[in-house]
Amino acid sequence: MLSRLSIMMFLQYAIWGAWLPLLWPFLAGVHKFSTDQISIIFGVGACGAVAAPFIAGQVADRWFNTERYLALSHLLGGALVWQLATLNTFEQFLGFSLVYSLLYSPTMPLTNALAFAHLTNREKQFGPVRLWGTIGWIAVGITMGHWLLHKHSPPGLVGDALVAAQQTGMADAFKLSGLLGLAMGIYCFSLPATPPQRGLKRNAWGEALGEIFRSRELRTVFLLAVPVSCIHQFYFVHTSGFLGKMQAAVDRSDPFAWLFGVGGGGLMTIGQMSEIVVLACMGMLLKSCGKRALLLIGLAAYGLRMLCFAEVEAISAATGLSAMTVLIGGVALHGVIFGCYIFLAFILVDEHTSKDVRASAQSLFNLVIVGVGVIVGSWISGQVAKWATVGEQMDYNKLFSVPMWASLACLLLFFVMYPRRTVAQH
Repeated sequence: MLSRLSIMMFLQYAIWGAWLPLLWPFLAGVHKFSTDQISIIFGVGACGAVAAPFIAGQVADRWFNTERYLALSHLLGGALVWQLATLNTFEQFLGFSLVYSLLYSPTMPLTNALAFAHLTNREKQFGPVRLWGTIGWIAVGITMGHWLLHKHSPPGLVGDALVAAQQTGMADAFKLSGLLGLAMGIYCFSLPATPPQRGLKRNAWGEALGEIFRSRELRTVFLLAVPVSCIHQFYFVHTSGFLGKMQAAVDRSDPFAWLFGVGGGGLMTIGQMSEIVVLACMGMLLKSCGKRALLLIGLAAYGLRMLCFAEVEAISAATGLSAMTVLIGGVALHGVIFGCYIFLAFILVDEHTSKDVRASAQSLFNLVIVGVGVIVGSWISGQVAKWATVGEQMDYNKLFSVPMWASLACLLLFFVMYPRRTVAQH
């Protein structure tokens, strides 16, 4: 059973990881979309997460087997995302992104819900299963990095010309995602049957919402979810372009290019590698630190990562470390962030809600993290990017200083709002 669920997680996150880190530089560099247009595309792409509690959660908790819903969504989504490689106009890309988000986004909380339904010990078993989603993200990130290095980095090109050639090759990420989506759709038919639950109310998401607001723990996590997601969006929107430009200044013999490829997306998988370490240690960390302390560590890591990006030159000068080493350290903090905050937040949702509404509760949290938060975060990060752009050059110190200070504010609010003692729902 654990191996079947692990393969599901691998494919689920490989589909997303193939293209998401490369989307901003692809749209800006190849299609020449404006900052506002790209922000709209990122925001529209999150609409599926907004719809997820009202579509996927209701269906899975009340009407339809979860594994069948996943299969049909991924088969349709795989065919659709392939088309994004060949679209040219803003209107076309916007429309296809909207439809694809309505298909893909609801599948993320539903894979969590399906896994929880078949695990006998969620605290011990969910970590190793979800870890394979991280491995899937790493695999496609490095694959695309080497594809860009070996197929889209012509010898003799340097600087902006090399970056442009690599950005053109990023269209292949959508084709890879499409193939993985079709494979996932077929595989889902082999997953264990997960029939809908029958609760006291017909409206599963309404019942879940009531349970969320009766729990102080979940109220805190949900209220901070939008600002935390906005901070998270700065990382996923701007980091690959930031790292990709730095990599364009080195040749193929550079050790980071040799290991991770180019374009920034492969290098970002260092963050997912650190996830593996953190998730592998999660059982021990929970026993020694407790959930509240780990959640505080996760929020602190958000701010530290943005500090590394915003003040890379100052930190490099003060410590004697190379600028790339400082940046790699910031990227590696992603594992602490995901494991100690996002991962634990999903466990809290499962612990503090009753069995018959857990799929809807997971979808509601996904709505805030990957839906509302991404929509708001895309707009904010776009506006900050415009403010931080001088001429045609991005001032990354100004750009990343905004989420750095926002992280500190979230840390202080969580410290005050989250209870010191908690009791799980039985």
